[in-house]
Amino acid sequence: MFKRLRDKLQQGIYFVINPFVRLLIRIGVTPNMVTTIGLLGNIAAAVIFVYAGYTATPDNLNFPLLALGGAVIILFSLFDMLDGQVARLGNMTSVFGAMYDSVLDRYCELFTLGGISYYLIQCGYVMGALITFVALVGSIMVSYVRARAEGLGLECKVGFMQRPERVVVTSVGALAAGITGMNVLPGEFDANIILIVAMGIIAVFANITAFARVAHCRRLLTRK
Repeated sequence: MFKRLRDKLQQGIYFVINPFVRLLIRIGVTPNMVTTIGLLGNIAAAVIFVYAGYTATPDNLNFPLLALGGAVIILFSLFDMLDGQVARLGNMTSVFGAMYDSVLDRYCELFTLGGISYYLIQCGYVMGALITFVALVGSIMVSYVRARAEGLGLECKVGFMQRPERVVVTSVGALAAGITGMNVLPGEFDANIILIVAMGIIAVFANITAFARVAHCRRLLTRK
């Protein structure tokens, strides 16, 4: 059921972005260019998180910068969908392009979650930073297990917390924490809890997804 809903949502997004995709193709933009722009945007978001943490004080946790970082992730994560569509509609698919996209996706997560972890450490949330680290481990392992499975000739796309879900949770968590922090009085509510909860969701479900994929591969290999 979830997969059908996800597929329908994806098709709806493609319907909206396809005119822009065709424009990119006409002006000579390649899928690898789009992928690289997405990486640069995620690096920018990570820099925003790091700067927010570096300049944070007990009286000012830089919630506007936190919200900005979340918004930047949302904006440039659209390039995750654009590069694939540019490749498909422009007949520019390639094995190297698929590998390049996958590698840069991992860099995006390393940078953004690393930036959030630094922000939380600088603001005094050591446990929150540790949770973010576990989220990062789970995120990388979800992709690694799939890559190893495909290297063995197995299809391995099971699990809930795949990259699109992780991007949504990360960006919405940062954006919601930043906006909330800007609109509550000090002492009323600790808005960074929203970000930490978002990281906790990824930490739990990404690692569950990674182990679910391992179990899925074991079942497939046992049948052979």
